[in-house]
Amino acid sequence: MQWNLRLKAAERGIWKSAEMRRRLGDAGLELSAGKMSALWAGTPTSIRLDDLDVICAVLDCDPAALLIREPEKVAARRPRRQETASSETASPRVTPRFGRPKSEPPL
Repeated sequence: MQWNLRLKAAERGIWKSAEMRRRLGDAGLELSAGKMSALWAGTPTSIRLDDLDVICAVLDCDPAALLIREPEKVAARRPRRQETASSETASPRVTPRFGRPKSEPPL
């Protein structure tokens, strides 16, 4: 995910983190200078949904405007699977057997 706070703030005429912090405070979200700096300067590793709700209210946007998906990064993290030449080398499919407490592979 890409964090887009500074661009959305700039679209609303907010150019400094101190101004954004003041507006968030007016809306009921008190952030420390360090937390505001982390939100402003980079991509946070986590954010509370309540905080995100207030940020969206101040910027008059929805979360999708602040969080931009990066599917190519997700695809790059996915492990590569080797194609199997025959079904014999593939692991057997497990199917549930009704009336029995455990699922077992077919015989």
